Amino acid sequence: MATEHKNDTQRSVEERLKTLYKLQLIHSDIRRIRAIRGELPKEVKDLSDTVTGLHVRVDRFRNEIEQLKANIVDEQNKIENKKLLIERYRQQLDNVRNNHEFDNLTKEVEYETLQIKLAEKNISDFERKIGDISAEIANTEESIADQTQILEEKKADLDNLVSETRTEEEALLAKAKKLEPEIDERTLAAFKIIRDKAHNGLGVVIVDRDACGGCFNRIPPQRQIEIKTRKKPIVCEYCGRIMIDPELAAEVQEELKKEK
Repeated sequence: MATEHKNDTQRSVEERLKTLYKLQLIHSDIRRIRAIRGELPKEVKDLSDTVTGLHVRVDRFRNEIEQLKANIVDEQNKIENKKLLIERYRQQLDNVRNNHEFDNLTKEVEYETLQIKLAEKNISDFERKIGDISAEIANTEESIADQTQILEEKKADLDNLVSETRTEEEALLAKAKKLEPEIDERTLAAFKIIRDKAHNGLGVVIVDRDACGGCFNRIPPQRQIEIKTRKKPIVCEYCGRIMIDPELAAEVQEELKKEK
C-alpha cells in the first residue's frame, strides 16, 4: 500500500510538471505569434504620439500668432494716442509764453515721436515673427500629413497581421487558461514570475547536455537524478527556472502534436 501511495504521488508531480511544460509551450507559441507582429505595435504608438505632438505644436504656434496680433493692436493704439499727444503739444506751441515752455513742449514732441518709431519697429518685429511662425505652421502641417499617411499605412499593416493571427492566439490563450487550474496556485505563481522575468519568456526548460536549458550552467549529477525521478519540481540554482528531463519534454511535445 505504501508503494502504491508513493507511485500515486509520483504521478501527481509528474503530471504537474507535464502540465507546466505544456503551458510553457503554449505561451511560447503565443510569444511567437506576437513576435510576428514585430515592432509594428510600438511603431504605431510612436507615430500616433508624434502626430499628436505635432498637432499640439501647431496649436501652440497659433496661440503665439494670436498673442502677436494682439500686441500689434496694442502698438497701433499706442501710436494713435501718441499722435494725438503730438498734435496737442504742437497746438500748445502756438501759445507759448517763454523759451522754457517752448523747449519743454519741443522735447515732449520729440519724445512721443521716438515712441511712435519704437512702436512701429515693434509692429514690424511682431509681423516678422508672425511670418516666421506661419512658415513653421506650414512645415509642421506638412509633417502631420506625411506622418498621418505613414501611421494609417502602419495601422492597416498591424490590423491585417492581428486579423491573421487573432484566431490562433485566442485559441492558445483559451487553452492556457484551461490548463492553469490543473496546477496548484503556488507552483503556477512561481512559474509566471520566472517566465515574466526571463528575457526569452521561458519558465520551464529542458536539461540539455547536463546543463540548464535556460542559463546553460552545468547541473550536478545528483541534481540531474532528482530531475529524472520527477518526485518534486526542481529549479535551477542559478536562474530559478523549473527544469525537466528530455524524456518528459518529448512526451509533452508528442501530446501537443496529437492535439493539433
